[in-house]
Parts: sequence; C-alpha cells; structure tokens
Amino acid sequence: MTLGPLMVDIKGVELDQQEREILQHPLVGGVILFSRNYQSPAQIEALTKSIRALRDPHLLISVDHEGGRVQRFRKGFTRLPPIGALGKQYMQHPQQTLITAETTGWLMAAELRAVGVDFSFAPVLDLDYGVSEVIGDRSFHRDPEAVTAMARAYIQGMKQAWMPAVGKHFPGHGAVEVDSHLGLPVDSRHFEDMLQADMLPFRQLCNSGLAGIMPAHIVYEKSDMLPAGFSPFWIKEILRDRFGFQGAVLSDDLSMEGAAVIGDSLARAEAALSAGCDMVLVCNQPDSVIQVIDGLKIDNDPVRHMRLIRLHGRHGMKRDELLASEQWKAAAKTVLSYAPDPELELDLV
Repeated sequence: MTLGPLMVDIKGVELDQQEREILQHPLVGGVILFSRNYQSPAQIEALTKSIRALRDPHLLISVDHEGGRVQRFRKGFTRLPPIGALGKQYMQHPQQTLITAETTGWLMAAELRAVGVDFSFAPVLDLDYGVSEVIGDRSFHRDPEAVTAMARAYIQGMKQAWMPAVGKHFPGHGAVEVDSHLGLPVDSRHFEDMLQADMLPFRQLCNSGLAGIMPAHIVYEKSDMLPAGFSPFWIKEILRDRFGFQGAVLSDDLSMEGAAVIGDSLARAEAALSAGCDMVLVCNQPDSVIQVIDGLKIDNDPVRHMRLIRLHGRHGMKRDELLASEQWKAAAKTVLSYAPDPELELDLV
C-alpha cells in the first residue's frame, strides 16, 4: 500500500475506531502528534506501535519537537532548549557550538526514535530578524551562514540517530511580524535580497541534509501573490527546478489562518498538492479531515511515494537501552550544561 498525501491528527492518547478507519484510508500517509496525545514515554510508545500496525509500509509518525516553546513531549523527555540558545554561543565559540548542536540534534532524535516517532519537523531554518514573535528563539541566528553551519551540525546529529530532517519554513518566516497561525503575513522584500539571506540555508542544505521541507503560509508579494505553500513558483520553479531539491515537500497545517485565503479545507488541500506539495497537513479540525478524504481526487504517484517513504526513521534504539547508554548520558549532560532545565533545578532544591 502506498503512502497517501494526507497527514492527519488524532484526538487523544489512544486510537478510537473512527480514527483507525481514517488512518487506513489510502489517501492518508501520516499522523502528526500533539501534546494532547502524550501522557508518558510508555503511553506514546504504545500509541505509535498501534499506528504502525495499521499499515504496511507503516504510516509516517511525526511531531513538532524543536525544543523551547515547541516541544510536545515533556515529562519523561529531556527538556530541550530553544535552538536560539545555540546561536547565542556561536559567535564567541563557533567550533564548540557546532559540536553542541550536533549533540542536541542527536539527543532530540534518539529520544523520539526510541518511542516510535519517525521524524520531528526540525530544524527551523528561518532567520531571526527580531520582529517575528512566532519564530524568535526558534531560529538559530540572524546570520544565514551561521544558521546554515549550526543546522548542518544539528542535522548530522539527527542522522546519527537515524532520523530524517525536515527544514522549515521555506523561503523564510523570520522577517514578518504576523503569526501565520492567526493571519496571512505579507513579506514585501525582493527575491534577490531573500536569495542571499533567508533562502541561503535552504539552498545549501536542500541536497546535503534535508529529506523534507515545509513551505510557509506567507505571501511574498514581490514574487508571487499566492502563499508559498500553495505556489507553483516557490515549490516547483524555485525549490525543485532552481535548487534541485529531490526530497518531500510537506505543507504547514492547512487549518492555519494563513491558508484561509485559498478557500475551504478541500480547496486548500487541492491547491497545495497541485502546487507541488507531496503531503498536506490537516489538523485540529476533524470535520475537515472527513471533507478532504471524501472530496480529494488524486492519482497514486510513485515519485511522491518514494519521497515520503524516505521520511521513515530507521533503527530506533529501545528506550531503556538508550537511557542506559553512555552516549545519552553525555548528551543530556551537555544540553543541561548550556541550557539548564528549570524543572530539574526545582526538583533539586
């Protein structure tokens, strides 16, 4: 059975019968997990096992687990710092920071792989211009060369844990103030200016590290009047043809307000797939999932399937073995040394 182009969510900490039926639909290819789906490492491992058992090849299982403000699984996992904490060290100690970034990427990936998650939507490749509250310290740095260097090291760590990397938000989310979850941001910069700045990390990493890329729900009005995630210009002409990216393109959540300009959920899914996305995320609106499944007409595409199948994580270590390993102990110590966990500090008092 091929992987379909829809990534959907589920309501709770275990599957109900309707969700099992939805996840077995041929249009579905993946599941994204949220905080509401998490209680403990044992529970999430049981949930991912039940999802994997539904299909062969198994559905992609993903989560947003960047660290800082965006870490869906917390209790029982190492509390990861925002990647901006690495950027603060980079200019003074670049080589040591790259080693730390690699260690952090490995730790994030290894803990998720140990409970059956294929990949995290990470790393963030946006530049921190100091204007976007939704990005902020989710970005490594303002300087594109620094972002590229730290992201490359972080991705190398992920690869060592057998997790593919999915960079976001192409061609760059850091220069707009509006949060695309709440509205439609418009970026008025010229293409050539962005090419030398925001797009640089994507361009340098798209064929030497990234298995997937997520485009932004932002209009770059000097280049195209469609949000990037619905734009053949950005996905086909620039990302595919100009940059030569051969990995998977996954939309941002189609329920976000930045996507509303396109129409209802079905129209959004159709537009994103037509623009060149391989998989679209339909989250937080159960009725929308049914609407898209009932209405979407799309042929099987072996190229899309191969791009998606490469997002499967491989060779995950058992969690008890991971936590007993010297590599995990050293990595957790490293992360706590440069970004102490306030909850752990509280426990020690």
